[in-house]
Amino acid sequence: MLDGNIVNYSLQAERRIDLEIGVSYGSDIEVVKRELLAVTREDERVLKDKDVTVGIMTFADSSINFVVRPWVRTADFWPVRFALMEAIKKRFDETGIEIPFPQMDVHVQKLPKE
Repeated sequence: MLDGNIVNYSLQAERRIDLEIGVSYGSDIEVVKRELLAVTREDERVLKDKDVTVGIMTFADSSINFVVRPWVRTADFWPVRFALMEAIKKRFDETGIEIPFPQMDVHVQKLPKE
């Protein structure tokens, strides 16, 4: 049963962007956090009067997943989201932070003949 209020965030003046970014388990956590914050600060459309949240969301199978949550004007939501994703990938390439892809090791064992 639903008895709570439904909020249409697209009608609000400001919205929070929620990005989840996976990095290799070999990555330096402090460097990743620093670079993610730097990318958000470099986009003038990110609201400067609100804090950007950056932290570890999950330890996944192939990556440490960070959450990045900047605030923007609602009209800028999609353009900033797309721009931040591209800027993060470029920054990670420049700084050597690896964005892993799912992997699986398969071991083949030969059974003895009967």
